[in-house]
Amino acid sequence: GFCFLAHPVVAQERLSEPDLAKIKAYEDTIALLSFLVINDSLPDERFAACRKLIPTLVQALKTPNSFQYKFPKVKNISILYPRDSSFRVFTWQLYVDVNDYRYYGAIQMNEPTLKLFPLVDRSAEVSDEEFAVLPHKKWYGAVYYNLLSFDSPEGPKHLLFGFDGYSFFEKRKVVDVLSFEDGQPVFGAPVFLTYDEKSGAQFVKNRIVKTYSAEASFKLNYDLVYDAIVFDHLQLMPNTPGYPSYVPDGSYEGYRLEGGLWHHIPKMFHQVQDKPPREYPILDQRKGTSIMGRKKKG
Repeated sequence: GFCFLAHPVVAQERLSEPDLAKIKAYEDTIALLSFLVINDSLPDERFAACRKLIPTLVQALKTPNSFQYKFPKVKNISILYPRDSSFRVFTWQLYVDVNDYRYYGAIQMNEPTLKLFPLVDRSAEVSDEEFAVLPHKKWYGAVYYNLLSFDSPEGPKHLLFGFDGYSFFEKRKVVDVLSFEDGQPVFGAPVFLTYDEKSGAQFVKNRIVKTYSAEASFKLNYDLVYDAIVFDHLQLMPNTPGYPSYVPDGSYEGYRLEGGLWHHIPKMFHQVQDKPPREYPILDQRKGTSIMGRKKKG
């Protein structure tokens, strides 16, 4: 069964009144800039807002005990926490054009003084997306919409469920694995024991990357009822000239945690018409995620 981490919650220091006033002032600017990054109709203005957003967020987080502030007004940046609140992950996207989507992010550790790891999107340079182990400065960029922690023989790990705008014709959803080695964040870990659909052979993936038609609705999330990662099974759409296109076929696959590994379940339900998993909304009001995308690969 699924095992949440049961570590003690990190001791919390309160923000002083002057620091709270300061971080709220930064929050107003961050809320406006992140709105413009997503919604401004002019590419140059989106770029300019993004360039200002990064140092403004860093300055806000330099406020003593900033980790205790949740940024409730910021609706266009995803902010996710593990259950033990030992860190939090900020992610957002910059839409450049229909084939160019870029991601930005940072991991803040739960400490009174700022310990921040910038996430540098280098996914266009990653050729083996499902097998690469990546440092935070060579991150597979995505906007994260869910975070789940689990125990493994090597220690705690965290699943990050994300959306990648990828390109005009195709979108991607990702399940990455975050762990900390010598205090440094590492993305990707050999935890997904997978069956090859055609040969039946077993192999291990370091992350899950699913590419699907931009016209399709593709579900990928952790489902509490089934105690598993559940996602649409994709099939090649017939008669798509010039561009292979994958769409859900009405059946579902999954991964279930056993002994620190996520074991592939090629068919989650016996009949296609069985009740499908519910997709938790990506545009979560509390976390303020907004989805647009990142740059084309290759």
